[in-house]
Amino acid sequence: MNNIPLIKNENSRKLSRVLAQKVKKGFVVEEVNEKLPFVVLSKKPAKVNHRLNFLISCATFGLWSIPWAYKWLDAKKERKIIIAIDENGMPFEDKCYC
Repeated sequence: MNNIPLIKNENSRKLSRVLAQKVKKGFVVEEVNEKLPFVVLSKKPAKVNHRLNFLISCATFGLWSIPWAYKWLDAKKERKIIIAIDENGMPFEDKCYC
C-alpha cells in the first residue's frame, strides 16, 4: 500500500527535474495537471537582429541571406511543448498542438 505514494512522489521529482531544465532554457509554464502528471510549456518567439544579418549578408555577397531567412522564419513561431510521465515512470517531451 505504501509503494503507490512513493512511486507518485518519485515521478513528480523526475517531472520537476525536467521542468527545471526547460525553465532555465526560457520556457514558461502554462498549465499543470497533477492527476495525469503533465505540464504544458511555451516559449515566446525570439527576436532576430535584422541590421546585423543584413550587414553580414552584404559582407558575404548574399550567401548569408539563406540562413538569415531560416532564422527569421523559425524565430516567428511560438513553441509549445508538453512534458509528461509515461506508464513506465519515464518523462517524455512532445510538441503540443493546443
